[in-house]
Amino acid sequence: MNPEPTWKVGELAARTGLTVRTLHHYDAIGLLSPTGRTGPAHGSGHRLYTAADLARLHQILCLKQLGFGLEQVKEFLTRPDYNPREVVRLHLESVRKRAAELAELGDRLRGLSEVLDREGEASPETFLQTIEAMTMIEKYYTPEQLKQLEERRAAGGEEMEETIRRAPQMWAALQSEVRAAMDAGVEPSDPNAQELAKRWFALVAAFTGGDPGIFKSLQTMYQNEDRVSGIDVAAMRPMMDYVQRAADAAGIKHPGQ
Repeated sequence: MNPEPTWKVGELAARTGLTVRTLHHYDAIGLLSPTGRTGPAHGSGHRLYTAADLARLHQILCLKQLGFGLEQVKEFLTRPDYNPREVVRLHLESVRKRAAELAELGDRLRGLSEVLDREGEASPETFLQTIEAMTMIEKYYTPEQLKQLEERRAAGGEEMEETIRRAPQMWAALQSEVRAAMDAGVEPSDPNAQELAKRWFALVAAFTGGDPGIFKSLQTMYQNEDRVSGIDVAAMRPMMDYVQRAADAAGIKHPGQ
């Protein structure tokens, strides 16, 4: 019988593209520790990563790409209802959504390329559609606002990067709660609805930095577009209206005020 395959930390780093430092960090915080050992014949007693460790590493990276922080990943993997297949399914959905966005742009670019090959030039409408797919954000934000957002991101360091990574997961969870409150008939005047409004505006403020101009640009984009970066904005509008009414009832100012 062939022995179970194992990997030293350097070998695993080389095969996965991760750094040795990252793997050591996962070990130090108890997120992923190698469970294998070199045999007595080797005499060193070095720890080795096993196939089971590799499966856990895959789950960790899936959850990270879904927006979870390392502590959240660690907690998630210890839940009684933890299901590895569910993590893979969620990751697949996320990848498909990003792929769909790229595919849309790819279709437009392919069409443009075919027109240029066939006719030597393209119609203004073709260029307009292609540019629209490439510059959704630039349609609504001024160069100064985009620079400000990038500067805030850079100044925020790892904490800001972590917030950005977690944002899709946080938004999805909050929208689920708002939708559940609406379905249950919770009135906007209810304290529970108003608490949801506070959390909603807090997430918006985390992106806008409280800048009224950036908030206005974000608001305009969400009013005019049905889909933004793969998000079904049209489906969000009833929730946005509900949140605004809850905020008005509680006297909560939106991040642009």
